[in-house]
Amino acid sequence: MAYVVTDACIDILDQSCMEECPVDCIYQGDRMMYIHPDECVDCGKCMPACPSDAIHWEHKLPADAVPFRDAAVEFFEEHEQASGGAAECGPVGIDHPVVTQAGGRA
Repeated sequence: MAYVVTDACIDILDQSCMEECPVDCIYQGDRMMYIHPDECVDCGKCMPACPSDAIHWEHKLPADAVPFRDAAVEFFEEHEQASGGAAECGPVGIDHPVVTQAGGRA
C-alpha cells in the first residue's frame, strides 16, 4: 500500500483523484473513495488532486487516520469485485464499517 484516503473524503466523493490516477486504482464506495493497496504504484498524483486533502502517504499518515489504512485493506479483501481497475468496476456502493459509522460532513 502506498496512499490512503481518510475521513476528509467522507460524503465528498470529488473524484479528482480518480482522474489523476494512471493505474485506475481508486474505487468509489458509497460515502468515500478507496485506494486499492495492491494496485497503487506509489506515484502520488492523487494527493495534490484531492481538494479536501483526504489522501496521505501511508508512512506519513496522521495517527488518528490509521484506522482508514486498515479499512482500505479490509474493504478490498471483502469486496473482490473491486479490483482490476475502478473504471471497469464502477461504484462499489458500500463502505467499510469505519466509514458507515462515521458522522456526516457539514
